[in-house]
Amino acid sequence: MKEHDNLKQHILKHVSFTDDELDEFCQSFKLLKVKKRQFIVQPGFVARHRYYVVQGSFRAYVIGDEGQEHTVQFAVDDWWISDYNSYIFQQPASMFLMALEDSIILQIDYEAEQKLKQGRHVFESYFRILAENTAAYMARRVIINLTKTAEQRYAIFLEGYPDIVGKVPQYALASFLGMTTEYLSKLRKKRVFRKS
Repeated sequence: MKEHDNLKQHILKHVSFTDDELDEFCQSFKLLKVKKRQFIVQPGFVARHRYYVVQGSFRAYVIGDEGQEHTVQFAVDDWWISDYNSYIFQQPASMFLMALEDSIILQIDYEAEQKLKQGRHVFESYFRILAENTAAYMARRVIINLTKTAEQRYAIFLEGYPDIVGKVPQYALASFLGMTTEYLSKLRKKRVFRKS
């Protein structure tokens, strides 16, 4: 299945698997086609899967007490996404995970992942690297949010993730960066004006 080829290439960037190990690993994944605005995780339900995005884009967000949406994470081609707190501890989710466009994903369920990790050390190493990368990314994000201005946060995001900016709606990017849509719009115009 060609969708598994994307996953295999992703894996080999992080860990050396033999061809047999790659095949065994990929057999634990199920292909899913997800429609735009479809939810793959919702609050109150346990996130039973971890998702690898073959093609498309997703947004993970929470809703505050006053009804304000706060974007926690994006995922585009070759990224992973889930409500990790729910998935790892198998407790009810607190986030919505929604497709921002028609997407293709590969999903692995919690039990299948545990079985893989128990079966071969190399599989456990791969999932550990994923967890370490996610933890490091979240720590960087917290530090940037606490120490940088809104304009600096936008510039850092543009530099680090130029492919995402064009794929996600402005309101979602604004909430991810901790600013209003109107303010993000002003920042974008300012940058365009500077370039011209």
